[in-house]
Amino acid sequence: MGKKILLTGANGLLGQKMVELVSKQNEYELIATSRGDNRLSNKIGYTYHSLDITDKEDVDMVMEKFKPDYVINSAAMTNVDQCETMKDECWQLNVRAVEYLVEACQKHNSFLLHLSTDFIFDGESGPYDEEAIPKPISYYGSSKLAAERVLMKSKLRWSIARTVLVYGIADDMSRSNIVLWVKKSLEEKKTIQVVNDQWRTPTLAEDLAEGCFLILKKEATGIFNISGKDFLSPYQMAIKTADFFGLDKSFIVESDSTKFTQPAKRPPKTGFIIDKAVNQLGYQPHSFEEGIDILAKQVAVKN
Repeated sequence: MGKKILLTGANGLLGQKMVELVSKQNEYELIATSRGDNRLSNKIGYTYHSLDITDKEDVDMVMEKFKPDYVINSAAMTNVDQCETMKDECWQLNVRAVEYLVEACQKHNSFLLHLSTDFIFDGESGPYDEEAIPKPISYYGSSKLAAERVLMKSKLRWSIARTVLVYGIADDMSRSNIVLWVKKSLEEKKTIQVVNDQWRTPTLAEDLAEGCFLILKKEATGIFNISGKDFLSPYQMAIKTADFFGLDKSFIVESDSTKFTQPAKRPPKTGFIIDKAVNQLGYQPHSFEEGIDILAKQVAVKN
């Protein structure tokens, strides 16, 4: 068999796309893990094992059982407002669990690829490159930065893939995203308020999976920005979505973030410069329009 990749968070959106991608590669043996049962419809081409990464004994046991060459940690508490109100749970999953994984990877000499976020920045001067100085403004951002530092202090071979506003179609269509939300609202002729004062480089989940896979194939260490290439406000994303599906844009109302009250602060202007990933990994993300097209085709197949 080929080299072993152990993936955490397999039931999540990125996890699903990683399983889809890696299970088709003959030179790798994939062990997909998540808390509880396997919720993926495709059960072929990989091994599934339940794993709670917040439980150190569980981590040690599963790592001992499989002794993977690579670990991809895509499990995290990513609901930014929830992290603000459930700080203990957030820290346990986003930081403590990473400490457990790092220790286990050191023991088995596994390469660890960890997923991080644009929310480690304050959003005052985006888009950012890999050298930018982090300054989180939410508890979620602080927890993700703390996790990065756990890797940096370790003696592991590690890589951090930072990403931005991931969108895509989950296996069971359980998750919405800005594209689906705009499409559904406009089809139902509902007026929606969309902010025009936040900026991101939205990332297609398939692109993020591809970027992570390229990091592993090259065993590229260090920090990589893996995001989309288009620098857009949610309002612009909504307009592009309406244009793509030929829907009535008059239902989209420009708004700004002061009109929404949320427990956690959002960085106004993040987004990433992805030159390093493009040049060193050969990473080639889709444009936002191409991303909408891919989603539209996936929705059509599921309906």
